[in-house]
Amino acid sequence: MAAFPLVTVTVFLLVSMTGEQALFTAFVKRDYSRWPKPPCEMYYPPDPTNDLYCPNVTAPVCTTLGHTYQNECHFCVAQWDYGSHIQFDKYGKCHDK
Repeated sequence: MAAFPLVTVTVFLLVSMTGEQALFTAFVKRDYSRWPKPPCEMYYPPDPTNDLYCPNVTAPVCTTLGHTYQNECHFCVAQWDYGSHIQFDKYGKCHDK
């Protein structure tokens, strides 16, 4: 009988801590400006004549022009192909500003 209250208390604490974290993170705004910019050097091809293939991963990147790229690889390739006027703004979709 002594083990029953211990299990009950343990389950209660685990559930309450999980709920507290979910509740806390739902109302906290993330400061994307403090996140590092994409490391574009790692996406540049060693030989410019080679094609570069980006992974099919959805992790949106927003530019200062208001265009959302699928992920940082696509952003870096666009910056490589079309020039440095394509600047990183934040991670996430642009309409979430």
